[in-house]
Amino acid sequence: MRKQLFPIVAVMASLVSTGAHAQSETDKLREALRSLTAQTRSLEDQRASLQSKVADAEREKAALTAQIAAAKAQVKEVEKTHREAVDEFNQRLEDRNQTLEKWKAAYEEAATVARAKDAERAKFEGEATAYKASTKSCVAKNGQLMKVGRELLRRYEGVSFGDIAVINEPLIGARRVEVQNILQDYDDKLLEQKVIQ
Repeated sequence: MRKQLFPIVAVMASLVSTGAHAQSETDKLREALRSLTAQTRSLEDQRASLQSKVADAEREKAALTAQIAAAKAQVKEVEKTHREAVDEFNQRLEDRNQTLEKWKAAYEEAATVARAKDAERAKFEGEATAYKASTKSCVAKNGQLMKVGRELLRRYEGVSFGDIAVINEPLIGARRVEVQNILQDYDDKLLEQKVIQ
């Protein structure tokens, strides 16, 4: 800016110094010189103000660059922390899944054992019910056998020597057939009470 003004100031100064021009032109030139000087000062002030603003802008740019660098470092740290947190979460999730799989396997094993035990229990309950029924049947048949046995003993106690002689009488053998029929009846009664497994 100064370089542009210098030729103008030089021309004006040479015009003033020559004195060839009239007084009015000298006044005009002086006025023009004053005006140019005022403009020069004004431009110098503007230039200084603009240089100050440029310096402020440069300082602000440097501060913002430092803030951006700090923010980038902070973002990197946050990303690193985030990655670590995600990795830790994924590891804990994997550990939980493995533990869950172990629990599932243990549960399946326990359920299988429980089903086997329930099946055994049901089988044993069925067998126990069958044995109870069989035992009741045996007890009832045993009671009948005892009854038949006592009746047989009573009849046997009532047999005398004469009855034995009549039974063994070889000619008619009528009493013998009657005794055999009675014995057959008792044999049938005994067979009816036999427990079949």
